[in-house]
Amino acid sequence: MSEQPTTRTSTNTAGWPLGLAGVALVIIGSFLSWSFDASILGDLSINLYPGSLQILAIILAVLALILLLAEKGPLQSRLGQWLDATLGLRALGIMLTVYMVLVLIAISVESDGLINVNPGGYVSLVGALLILVSSRLLPLRQLHDLSRARLPGWFEILAIALMMAAVLFGAAYALGLTDAWSFVLCLVFIAGVIAALFRTGTMSWFGHVAQRHKKVLTLAAFVVAFFFPFTQGGSDANMSIATQVLIFAATAMGLNIVVGLAGLLDLGYIAFLGSGAYVAAMLSESAFATIDWHPPFPVVVLIGACVAATLGLIIGSPTLRVSGDYLAIVTLGFGEIFRLAMFNLDGINGPLLTNGPNGIPGIPELQIGNFNFGDEHTVAGLELGRFSNYYFLLLILIGFVILVFARLNDSRIGRGWVAIREDEKAAEAMGVNVFGLKLLAFAIGAFLAGLAGTIKAHQDVAVSPDQYIFLESAFLLAAIVLGGMGTIAGVLLGATILKLLPEKLRFFSEYRLLLFGLLLVLMMRFRPEGLVASRRRQLEFHEEDEELAVAIESELVEEAK
Repeated sequence: MSEQPTTRTSTNTAGWPLGLAGVALVIIGSFLSWSFDASILGDLSINLYPGSLQILAIILAVLALILLLAEKGPLQSRLGQWLDATLGLRALGIMLTVYMVLVLIAISVESDGLINVNPGGYVSLVGALLILVSSRLLPLRQLHDLSRARLPGWFEILAIALMMAAVLFGAAYALGLTDAWSFVLCLVFIAGVIAALFRTGTMSWFGHVAQRHKKVLTLAAFVVAFFFPFTQGGSDANMSIATQVLIFAATAMGLNIVVGLAGLLDLGYIAFLGSGAYVAAMLSESAFATIDWHPPFPVVVLIGACVAATLGLIIGSPTLRVSGDYLAIVTLGFGEIFRLAMFNLDGINGPLLTNGPNGIPGIPELQIGNFNFGDEHTVAGLELGRFSNYYFLLLILIGFVILVFARLNDSRIGRGWVAIREDEKAAEAMGVNVFGLKLLAFAIGAFLAGLAGTIKAHQDVAVSPDQYIFLESAFLLAAIVLGGMGTIAGVLLGATILKLLPEKLRFFSEYRLLLFGLLLVLMMRFRPEGLVASRRRQLEFHEEDEELAVAIESELVEEAK
């Protein structure tokens, strides 16, 4: 395939030595003390012994140095014709400057004033500003299209392995941060690296590599997920967050069938998760369980999922004749009806099934055969607690959900759902069974949510109506919109962000919803198709972008070959 070079214009070349000076100042400043107070931000008060946040600044500076050498230096002949070094340097300069400004703000807030900022912090800030200025002075040159670069297969597989390893250690490090300011600065660092990868074209190339080695990428992702508990040092707090993320992601994946593929706006989806959880609770051996029958857990899973699917059919049959805003209102009402029904099935206002507002507490730990999920286990000298046990079970569940979604998406049924989402009338005119496929989407989505609910009940050891409010449905929908409707990786990423950030940013408890809303507004403005968008969604939101249409068409032709 022919390369499509990008036209660049030349400007002032004095930015290169200025950038080198900026890199040197950032590194020198990071080896100096940033803070007078040793008790904040992981102790940044020691000269010649960088703390973890100072090491992150050094890493950003080293990445900037690599881009500078690719622009004009020993790496120019190897990387300069492919990497969009100037644009990548601009992204790094912006994020490094933001990073250093936030460091100074954090030190000022945590230790009562800028007077506690030591000279090293200001030196690194000046260095970041110099890198930013130099990126604006460097010339923009004509480059080859990096996404078309083909390297040996072993190198591409190695790139996938390194990327997955970086994800594993990055997630382990971020979750290990208990200080809110340190976590925010870590997010800025990650955002800076990702922005640089996108701006240089590296992520575009990696996307093509991932398409060529889908099985390797999938296997690497599950290997990383499997080894994640072994990086947490037996921390129940972090593994509790991880299990909640997996439950949230599995549920969001089911909703992704309804919203992302079929285009049906469901605002009461949390009810299907709740129905599975209540079935597991009522059939458990809890002292407060209301049904005197305790089948094995695999049977409970199937019953809970089938009950949720039945509710999906019940709500779908009379309401799927409507669409758009009317469907959203009906599903919103169903979510509230479910919650209120759980309040009233208390033996007074209705049959004794849910114990009303008290819910069903004291749900025992899962036990499959002789394996009790509440027991601690030692593997390779590392302690794995109860949350790690549930994590591995949920990992199997999320693998099953992803398999179902992927198979449906590539099937005739999936194409029918997409046709309905694009134009329901046109799909019906072409012979698509619109009502039947809508009903099937509701039933399958509810079935998958019910599966997750049966595990959630045991992991939480209690269920109550207050766990299944409208806000939870809104968060599930937001995860799909944020990550990218109709995609697997996007939903997983969106669910992780929306479940992880509230847990780690409790320092901003009064402003968490404000930050959440601001994030969605920015997404709708700058990337409405989501963080990981499908090609179809990209074209829907950027119809005027002819270059994007040509690029996607060429990708499809390449994959067809």
